[in-house]
Amino acid sequence: MSATERLTYLRPRRADYAGFRRHWRNDLVAGLTVAVVALPLALAFGITTGLGAAAGLTTAIVAGIVAAVFGGSNLQASGPTAALTVVLVPLVARYGADGVIIAGVLAGLLVVLAAALRLGRYLAYIPWPVVEGFTLGIAVIIALQQVPNALGVPKPEGENTAVVAGRAVADAAGDVNVAALGLVALVAAIMVLAPRIHRAVPASLVAVLAATVVAAVAGLDVETIGTLPQALPALHLPQVAVGDLDRYLSAAFAIAALAAIESLLSAKVADGMVAGRRHDPDSELFGQGLANVITPLFGGMPATGAIARTAVNVRAGARTRVAAIVHSITLVAVVLLAASLVARIPLAALAGVLMVTAVRMVDVHNIRSVLRSTRSDAVVLVVTALATVVFDLIVAVEIGVAAAAVLALRHVARSAEAVPVNVAPEVDADEETDLLAEHIVAYRLDGALFFGAAQRFLTELAAIADVEVVILRLPGLQVLDATGAQALGEIVDDLEHRGITVLLKGPRPEHLKVLEAVGALDRLAHERHLFDDLDAAVAHAREHVGRGSADLGHLEVLEADVEGVDDVHHV
Repeated sequence: MSATERLTYLRPRRADYAGFRRHWRNDLVAGLTVAVVALPLALAFGITTGLGAAAGLTTAIVAGIVAAVFGGSNLQASGPTAALTVVLVPLVARYGADGVIIAGVLAGLLVVLAAALRLGRYLAYIPWPVVEGFTLGIAVIIALQQVPNALGVPKPEGENTAVVAGRAVADAAGDVNVAALGLVALVAAIMVLAPRIHRAVPASLVAVLAATVVAAVAGLDVETIGTLPQALPALHLPQVAVGDLDRYLSAAFAIAALAAIESLLSAKVADGMVAGRRHDPDSELFGQGLANVITPLFGGMPATGAIARTAVNVRAGARTRVAAIVHSITLVAVVLLAASLVARIPLAALAGVLMVTAVRMVDVHNIRSVLRSTRSDAVVLVVTALATVVFDLIVAVEIGVAAAAVLALRHVARSAEAVPVNVAPEVDADEETDLLAEHIVAYRLDGALFFGAAQRFLTELAAIADVEVVILRLPGLQVLDATGAQALGEIVDDLEHRGITVLLKGPRPEHLKVLEAVGALDRLAHERHLFDDLDAAVAHAREHVGRGSADLGHLEVLEADVEGVDDVHHV
């Protein structure tokens, strides 16, 4: 299938809206409900990045519609998310709003390319400890990002979130803004207690409304969102030279990775909440990629499928992608009709919403499960979380996956072993004989002989002593790479130089090709030392031992004759 055919396959279809006539009321209610939840989060994420509340709203509107129409999940609700703010904050600080547009469009193109190459299914192979460590690190960064607004101080200079938070605390130490801290506490209390009163209560919206009313009635001296545009933004194309695009590539890759991973994880969660629903991962990547190409051009920021909003969408009864479209249309109404009211929301209230959101991102049960499972998994989780906070998200994923791979290979290498098998059935009898007593030793190589285990095998087999023939039984090998084959050749070479004949029994056809390719078989003393049958190998080994004993006896006779001649000569 060509790239064009793949993109044609990913286009929207009428089947995407199957069941809408039966479930339109549910979809309408779900869309309105998600909009209520999304509104304060969209405003908060826009302000956190430094692009402003309008950018957050624009993202929720444009990305929500585009991803719903072109995506691969009927239940996904997309928009700005907490994870992406971690990448966008330093990007805005360094390159401004135009930098976000450029990096966002590049990221969208990368995600579309991943969809065309049908890479969606492979993102599921990211190890669970990496995902949990990544989520934990993101939660910590999001909470730290809110410190300046929560303390009611201007955001200090700097790109590292932890450093900026520390400077904000130092700035607030001399003059504590009690009003801002009080609003944060009020929002957190309402968000924690409201669901206990009734699960259907939109806790974040109620909390923000309450904080706004309190601030207005009490005349609190706190900073608010400020003026919002009362119309949708126009298309804006940044001025950038082709030669300058490379400076945005690192951020673009990070955004693309996050957009792909978080969207597919969210779609997978939605599938698990509704029986019989399955998303198309490649179509979902296509929709999210297209959303990230279009949204930044209208003053928005990169977006992903949002797990929290998607879960609310499903619980509210959504059954088709119309619900996500309704959510975006509702936010359009907010921009056109209620912009002046939204402008009065205190920044401290939104900081409280995001701090509570950050805490809820961390699944304590999952973290505890990973930490208690194996030492390797615990190390991967901790390393990924620390790398997320100290460095950036893309580096954290790379470090986490690399650590998981190294530890997994270490585990596989340790499970591989060379098992001595010193008994073998006689050809013409039912008895078993001790090969070691005949100066023959047989080893069964099990597991994986690859670069991680090769050196250990080499050390173990090189220590063989007091034998004349070694039989290496290879059918039990599950993995054999070029390094392992080379190590096996070195083992053969070492033993042959010590006068020990090596016989190989039964390598698999795919392993035989590797052994031939690296020249390991050429190190055998004779081409006939490769066997398919163990009995034949044992019989050949005995011939070698017998021939060696006969040669030794003949040598002793010759030595005796020489000694006799010497005696006669001396006489």
